[in-house]
Amino acid sequence: MELNLLTLCYIVGSVTFIIGLKMLSNPATARRGNLVAATGMILAIAGTIFLYEEDGQKLGNYGWIFGGIAIGTVIGFLAAKKVKMTAMPEMVSMFNGMGGACAALISIVEFNHLAYAVVPGFHTPVLPDGAKGFLLIIVLGLIIGSVSFAGSMIAWGKLNGKVKDFSFKGQHIFNILLLLVILGLATYLIGWIPANPSVFFYAIFGLSLLYGVFFVLPIGGADMPVVISLLNSFTGVAAACGGFLYDNKVMLTGGILVGAAGTLLTILMCKAMNRSLANVLIGSFGGGGATDQAGSKEQAHYKVINISDAAVVMSYANRVYIVPGYGLAVAQAQHACHELEKLLEGKGVVVKYAIHPVAGRMPGHMNVLLAEADVSYEKLKEMEEANEEFPTTDVVLILGANDVVNPAAKTDPASPIYGMPILDVELAKNVIVNKRSMKPGYAGIENQLFFQPKTTMLFGDAKKVLQDLVAEIKNL
Repeated sequence: MELNLLTLCYIVGSVTFIIGLKMLSNPATARRGNLVAATGMILAIAGTIFLYEEDGQKLGNYGWIFGGIAIGTVIGFLAAKKVKMTAMPEMVSMFNGMGGACAALISIVEFNHLAYAVVPGFHTPVLPDGAKGFLLIIVLGLIIGSVSFAGSMIAWGKLNGKVKDFSFKGQHIFNILLLLVILGLATYLIGWIPANPSVFFYAIFGLSLLYGVFFVLPIGGADMPVVISLLNSFTGVAAACGGFLYDNKVMLTGGILVGAAGTLLTILMCKAMNRSLANVLIGSFGGGGATDQAGSKEQAHYKVINISDAAVVMSYANRVYIVPGYGLAVAQAQHACHELEKLLEGKGVVVKYAIHPVAGRMPGHMNVLLAEADVSYEKLKEMEEANEEFPTTDVVLILGANDVVNPAAKTDPASPIYGMPILDVELAKNVIVNKRSMKPGYAGIENQLFFQPKTTMLFGDAKKVLQDLVAEIKNL
């Protein structure tokens, strides 16, 4: 009866994962979908703790289990409550890395159980031939989990500015050779089972960590959302390996869902940037030499607009599009932006938001940011729909976005972002760009939009600028 009940818990948990993931595809249902999936996870964990049996024995060690759960819950709750929206991508990267670390640790524990179950020591393997498939899953989980952990930690450091882009001549060749060494050692360990398997196993572990570091280090900042998504899929696959090891259906289902979703999201983002995944991983877009173009238009003329003129232009417009970017998130200006939106709508202005697929530092960053300020989901328009409406738009207000509105993606074959689909804001009648300065964006390249005749620059902190705009419009 208990086994059937545990199976039922796993089935329900798996179904809630699928339903929750489906609901996450729509901003209006995303929060509820997250809760549905979380409920299924709680049910699966509780079922495992209280109902799982092996050889007539239950898990036991409840003090350690619930102690770990309590500590993790407190840390996770406090971290999620205190994190700023601007730091959300790095938190996602860190949490994803923890998932990879767990998968690697599971592989380490199960390898020791498998290889030294009868005779302890480093020189007497007791692995039967029939267990080679089991060992294959263990090694795969180790490699993928280790790469995901080390890579996610580097991504976390790069997002918060503690780790800088680093590359050296021939690094990609070094990375390929390192990967081949890892795969060669894994093949030898599984196929021939040497007399000292632990030496090979932990060598694979150490080299996989090293590969994860060098895998992410050279990748430029503008490509970090793609890398985070890819590493997330790695963690899902590593977790699925754990599901195979324990014959745990809900763990297997969850891992497959995360792996598949992360892979599909990676492909979609590459498509949104009009680049292949290989180009992202090898091209180092947004890092290194990308800054060579910065300053190429230093002598070009740009126009500045003041708060009063900007308020007048927007107040008497028929349609205004707001393009949110990382600058909006840094300034925590989403509430001030929503206030401006409501004020303009009170004057009969149609206000919408144009969301680029890779705006911000992670997929959906801008959507979540604006949802926090209760901006209606219906006002958030995807790139294709917004581009169709820009020619009939009176004013586009760009708040901290840079690379996703850079016309160089269409006009300059020498630009690193050439070919990337962008928001065609230059088609609007007026373009107002809010930035702190004329410094390049995340990709490290100059934005040609700033020097076009229809563009004016509104310098200052996004939150302060929006608050001043609101005050000025109220006085009109």
